[in-house]
Amino acid sequence: MTNDSQTLANDAALDFLLSRRSRPFKTLIAPAPTRDELMPLLTAAARTPDHGKLEPWRFVVIEKAAMPRLAELTAQAGVRLGKSDEDITKGRAQFDLGQLAVVVVEVQKKSEKVPAIEQSYSAGAACLALLNAALAAGWGANWLSGWASHDRMFCQQAFALQDNERVAGIVHIATQRATPPERPRPELSDLTTWIQE
Repeated sequence: MTNDSQTLANDAALDFLLSRRSRPFKTLIAPAPTRDELMPLLTAAARTPDHGKLEPWRFVVIEKAAMPRLAELTAQAGVRLGKSDEDITKGRAQFDLGQLAVVVVEVQKKSEKVPAIEQSYSAGAACLALLNAALAAGWGANWLSGWASHDRMFCQQAFALQDNERVAGIVHIATQRATPPERPRPELSDLTTWIQE
């Protein structure tokens, strides 16, 4: 392969991406990254594609001591929304069991050049970049959302979200207790169209 652009192949990075696998959040245990260990992961997430350099996202780090408050807010939201006991238990579990999580907040910014949907895509890309950075650094990580993260009142109470903000994802990061088995992957020939002329 010729490389006139001076971009060098990174076989290790490609091998990682071809074999990456999220860790179920229920299998993540202490310790979680320290603030110093987390900063490179956030730095990697902030290098996501960002049309117009708007930075249409920000990060809210949930440390262990904050998890019980968020679990209780989830339960309150579930009662208010008429959720079943099962849904409430499942919804609060990520906070009951959580060690550390990063909320990637989509921040919609007015722009004549960059459509709102592109800003949403950038926030989603930041979630994936953070997830992959955590996995590449040797942590267990899982990208969750859950029904509570789509409830406006919960998000305002839990994360102080403004009117132009919403949760793009919640990325849990801690020590992986076990490596999960590989799961079935899509058949690329069913998903890929080639345009030849």
